[in-house]
Amino acid sequence: MIRLLCTALLGLLAACSSAPTYNPTVFPYEIDEERLAQTPIKRVVISHVNIDRLSRRYLQEHEARIDKMVEKYLEANGIEVIPARVFEQEWRRAVRAYGNVFDPATGEVNRKSFALALIDVRDALAEKETIDGIVFTDLIEQETQFSAGLQHFARWHGVTRKPTLQGPGDGVSADFNWAQPLSVASLWVSIYDMELKRVFTSIGGLDTTQAIDTRSSSGRYVRRRSILESNGFIEEGIQLAFHPFVPMDKYPGQPEQ
Repeated sequence: MIRLLCTALLGLLAACSSAPTYNPTVFPYEIDEERLAQTPIKRVVISHVNIDRLSRRYLQEHEARIDKMVEKYLEANGIEVIPARVFEQEWRRAVRAYGNVFDPATGEVNRKSFALALIDVRDALAEKETIDGIVFTDLIEQETQFSAGLQHFARWHGVTRKPTLQGPGDGVSADFNWAQPLSVASLWVSIYDMELKRVFTSIGGLDTTQAIDTRSSSGRYVRRRSILESNGFIEEGIQLAFHPFVPMDKYPGQPEQ
């Protein structure tokens, strides 16, 4: 009987720990509900280029995989996604006409060239496809920090993540500085209609890109060997980034009543 009670209690605790909780770090999304009501977005293409500066190189390695996950998520929610190669072909042609829109040294975008290239691509797509919008999925990085106290969590853009250790050790020194800056990755989604008006934008947190170096006696962060390896974390970030364009179940942006 005691064993059964303990098992039931553990199950209850696990259920409570997995239940959604309010997270005040959710991004304040912007959505043009009036415009979307007049012209719904039901068929899109996912851009392989960022709407803003280039992502860090170690994030670029994951762009294609995450775009495929975005495509799967949108189609599961009734939004058709045309093949990305259609956009890629037209973009390559536009770049030949207007020049490289990103500075390869700094990653900064040339706004004028980018705008001209995008208009060109939009016109070409409109001639070939019945399409309602273009989805941009930028992988961005920022800094946050772990919370103080007995348990340490990093919270940003709606997600909560635990520390990751990297190295031969299995612990953290008692005087580790939890307030030092920690690099984290997020998915920034922007949706434009075919008049190139932005109808939606939001950001969902993904995962940390740094781990605690257990070889360091003073305590420091190093870049993780395996970045964005958790599909579960990525799926959570995608759901956050598209809410409420695609409503997320158990969205953490509302305080519990």
